[in-house]
Amino acid sequence: MTVFNTEIHIVTLVFVILEVLMFVVQMVFYLQKPNEKKRKYYLILLFLLIIYNIAGGLFPDENLPMSIKLQYILAYGTGFFMGAYFPYYFYRAYTITHLKFHARYGVVIFLILPFILFFCILYPFGLDLMTVIYVGMIIPFIYAFYMVYNILLGIRKRYKHRKTSFDAILSYIAVAPWALMPLLAYLQVTQLTEVLFTNGGFLIITFLFFRNMIEESRKDLETLDMMQTKDEDEIFIIRCEKLGLTKREIEVCKLVRDGRIYKEIGETLFISERTVNKHMQNIYKKAGSNNKFDLLNKITRDVRSA
Repeated sequence: MTVFNTEIHIVTLVFVILEVLMFVVQMVFYLQKPNEKKRKYYLILLFLLIIYNIAGGLFPDENLPMSIKLQYILAYGTGFFMGAYFPYYFYRAYTITHLKFHARYGVVIFLILPFILFFCILYPFGLDLMTVIYVGMIIPFIYAFYMVYNILLGIRKRYKHRKTSFDAILSYIAVAPWALMPLLAYLQVTQLTEVLFTNGGFLIITFLFFRNMIEESRKDLETLDMMQTKDEDEIFIIRCEKLGLTKREIEVCKLVRDGRIYKEIGETLFISERTVNKHMQNIYKKAGSNNKFDLLNKITRDVRSA
């Protein structure tokens, strides 16, 4: 059943309306706390999904004032770009570090470039659509399963120390539709089937996102209560532990805070300057920082506010 004399299925329209409302609400929260990076990554994913649903629902339609070829390019393009962002989302939101290369470069090489070659160049210049789909989707199809395999490995590693695997199982289910997107294109499934698959996975991601945000807020409140009875040095250690720093990394971090250079830190802790540098690289990775100023700012801003 389509609506408004368009090709948009009523189920697609319902998903779009709900997702737009969710996007507006989450955008308000993000503007209040722009330092919440996980919410930013979620908003980008939600925005791409909305565009994907609209384009996939509207196109192709002979009644629209644009060529059918352009409509197909836009429809498939939104799917490619949403698929390309998916690994980046898991790399950032789930901190799956081994996805870094794929999130930044792999998707460009194996997803975006095939789309540009087959859909944006060969298709407009005469190659028929079915050949473009069946040939142009081969590399993205294989790569999608390879990336899902890597994402699942990262998810398993992330949740291996938890008592329950519930979050891990949900994450596996949420990833599955991304791997199926090229297959759905091959099979030329109906709009309803495609929308249910892709949006179903997103609903699970949304559940996990809100659950994680609630857990982090609860932990922040507990940490704030603890900080009220601690001195500044103890608070600094608590903040470091929250980032997952080891005892030795905390010692290095405290000396960095005190303005010591790597050589002085090594002499104080009886380790080599090279070892100090290695500790700092691990600290930067855990804190998501690129330099000392940003690192100390992340740790001490809550110390000062406490």
